[in-house]
Amino acid sequence: MTIAINARFDFQLDQPTDIILQFEAADIPEQKIISANTRITPTDAARVPAHDGVGERVLFQAEGKIEVSYQAVVDVQRLVPELAELEQLSPHDLPGETLDYLLDSRYCPADRFQPFVEDEFGGTSGGARVQAIHDWLVQHFTYEQVSTTSTTALDSFVERRGICRDYAHVLITLARASTIPARYVSCFAPGVEPPDFHALAEVFLADPHTPGGGAWYIVDATEMADPAEVVKIGIGRDAADVSFLTSFGASQFGDKTVSVTRQDG
Repeated sequence: MTIAINARFDFQLDQPTDIILQFEAADIPEQKIISANTRITPTDAARVPAHDGVGERVLFQAEGKIEVSYQAVVDVQRLVPELAELEQLSPHDLPGETLDYLLDSRYCPADRFQPFVEDEFGGTSGGARVQAIHDWLVQHFTYEQVSTTSTTALDSFVERRGICRDYAHVLITLARASTIPARYVSCFAPGVEPPDFHALAEVFLADPHTPGGGAWYIVDATEMADPAEVVKIGIGRDAADVSFLTSFGASQFGDKTVSVTRQDG
């Protein structure tokens, strides 16, 4: 599936301020960058690998109005198996790099949810457990802008509402509480309403094509994004690792537009 992306945003810095941006499609095996063009004005910037080497962070110091534009065409080549049929791997069989995604993080206090997941989803495991968590979120949550940058999965769980960021945090938290590695994914995807940067989760489960092996699988409890069409920007333990704009000082966000469209048939 070929996906076209067109994004722009701007922000104001009243004094010299250090900035980290992460907003471009990642160059990874499951998605091929056919073309890409980035403009950040009026500044030069450095680039460093992002979390776990997925995508890049753009670093600079600037003052005044900063304007960012990004256009890309990406060919997504991702296999999407039936989630509920995937088996769970025991912690001692997991690759070392996945273990961080079993632990609590800033927005995902998984340990506190272990009694809940056993009471609510007991008798399920692996992909069937993740599918049950997904279905529970679909049934019990309302998509509504009520959260802030300090809202955790526990806050969203109590409120039973939130935006894509909050759905992802709750799904990640409940998966980790079920001893399933789960991580946060920032992405572009067609069909997101309102059009914007999107967030969803990935879980690490057995790879049916590799005996003893595992792989990451996309899960979107908002049901707005098709995993086969998702263009990943970056991944992390939660939203703190993959914010598209991090400012080490005061900043005022301006306008933002994001367009993501399918180019195939």
